[in-house]
Amino acid sequence: MTELLTAAQMKAIEAAVIASGEVTGLELMERAGRGVVEAIFEEWPEFRATSHRAVVLCGPGGNGGDGFVVARLLKEWGWEVEVLFWGDSSKSPSDAKEARTRWEALGKTHDYGKGGVPHWAFEYQEFPSRSLNDGLFVDAAFGAGLSRDTGKVARFFERFMHRRAILDLDDARRGLVGHIERPWKVVAIDQPSFLCADSGKWLSTYTDDLRYKAIEEPLCADLTVSFHRARPVHYLGIGPHHCGKVRIADLGLGQAQSASLPRSLTLADEAIGVQKLPALHKYSHGHALILSGPSGRGGAARLAARGALRIGAGVVTVGCPHEAIPENAARLDAVMLVPVHDGEELAGVLSDDRINALCLGPGMGTAEREAGLLRVALAHPAGSPPPPSPPHKGEGGRVGPSASEGNQTLPRPLMERGEGRGATRRLVLDADALTILSQHPDLFAALHPACVLTPHAGEFARLFPDIAEKLAAPATKGPAYSKVDATREAAARAGCVVLYKGPDTVIADPSGRCAINSAHYDRAAPWLATAGSGDVLAGFITGLLARGFSPFDAACTAAWLHVECALSFGPGLIAEDLAEELPKVFRALGL
Repeated sequence: MTELLTAAQMKAIEAAVIASGEVTGLELMERAGRGVVEAIFEEWPEFRATSHRAVVLCGPGGNGGDGFVVARLLKEWGWEVEVLFWGDSSKSPSDAKEARTRWEALGKTHDYGKGGVPHWAFEYQEFPSRSLNDGLFVDAAFGAGLSRDTGKVARFFERFMHRRAILDLDDARRGLVGHIERPWKVVAIDQPSFLCADSGKWLSTYTDDLRYKAIEEPLCADLTVSFHRARPVHYLGIGPHHCGKVRIADLGLGQAQSASLPRSLTLADEAIGVQKLPALHKYSHGHALILSGPSGRGGAARLAARGALRIGAGVVTVGCPHEAIPENAARLDAVMLVPVHDGEELAGVLSDDRINALCLGPGMGTAEREAGLLRVALAHPAGSPPPPSPPHKGEGGRVGPSASEGNQTLPRPLMERGEGRGATRRLVLDADALTILSQHPDLFAALHPACVLTPHAGEFARLFPDIAEKLAAPATKGPAYSKVDATREAAARAGCVVLYKGPDTVIADPSGRCAINSAHYDRAAPWLATAGSGDVLAGFITGLLARGFSPFDAACTAAWLHVECALSFGPGLIAEDLAEELPKVFRALGL
């Protein structure tokens, strides 16, 4: 998985490299500026071929210093460049001051703020640049270390982008202001200046104003250039929408790591260990049980069952009330059926230790019967041993490696965590099961590390109302409370893995380990917003749990494959298509 760095981690890495004497801060700034210019030329080759116009907005920090380097390099390339400075230059670090000095040997800086035009005056001020047709606007106002409200500079941007007074509030309220085409490209350094690097939230009270909706689109970048590693903002919240395309420029830091924040955050961007070993019987790959609701409500469980079977569980059974057997039998062939009316019958079914993974929730219902089923499932400790691990795939990165050569029987993730024979049966709790948990504190208290919770935003708010309230609160300073923070806190409270759904799905375990599964940029799959897709995801996770994946790895791998199936199928997708697309995805992975 790809490492993501918070603002504090990146700052610590840079400080450690500078302290080691390998490079100076000014040299890092020069490398950053060159990286931005090179990314611009790679994205738009016509900008390399001939000279153009650019306006660079610099702030008082290191991000502004990078902007001064970009301005100087474009000027040396033959461009016509104007630099606007926002803030108090006396507070700039020495490296940023030197970068400004080097720029001012070639061009002028127009100051806005202390020492220049007062902050309030921009509403009445004409800007020096009157036309940027086929040109470039570089946002270097604030970088990853931003920790304060950006409302004033948001208004500054609005004024610059529209070249007229603030949009009339009544027009905005009545929706009369639509998308405004701009004849220039916008490039952001690190991230658009109004966003928190760690949360993808706007750091501005300006977002509470109805006028914000009218200026949202013009403030989006076409290209965002960051350094060394991607940041959470590039994948969380509204960050992906406002970042445009993201490029990561190399600062020559090698594999430098930060020990300042030990809890890792990664991007779930691969599927490891999903191939099967040959010459094994079906129960070697696990037995998943999916509990269904009454007659007429079995579709969600059938979707989950199909997903569990397609992703490789050796045996999948749907447990449903007696009257629902005929309906499910008419729709299922390879999936077996067993009558499960209440908790007592479920306990009898679970006496079969070969059943090592359960899924409760999709279409199940929320009445007392279903609460009884959940109570039995959480209390039942037995589970068959996980199946053997897959062999090492070799090069390629997406499949393999196994725990070792020889006759080990556990995948690497399980061996590292000491799980295996005698482990608690693994549970996926989705949909109605989450509602039951929110209504029964004793059941919530019975959650254990072998559980995976898969809430969407509404379910998350019912389960963790105080956490959801913190997440929804407006952000006026950074680092803001993020979806990563919320999911980690929820996982710690529940004592199990939590997969918080969305285009920016976040998966966390109680230790604080966390991953983001992003459906943005070239992985954007808006057609996943269809009824039943979450049920298939629950089935994917259950199938991988049955095969012996740890809860965290099952959740990450299933979420990634879920998006891959949607991308493989394309527009027109319905939930039934997801599981049927898995064989094609597996073939593309070389399985």
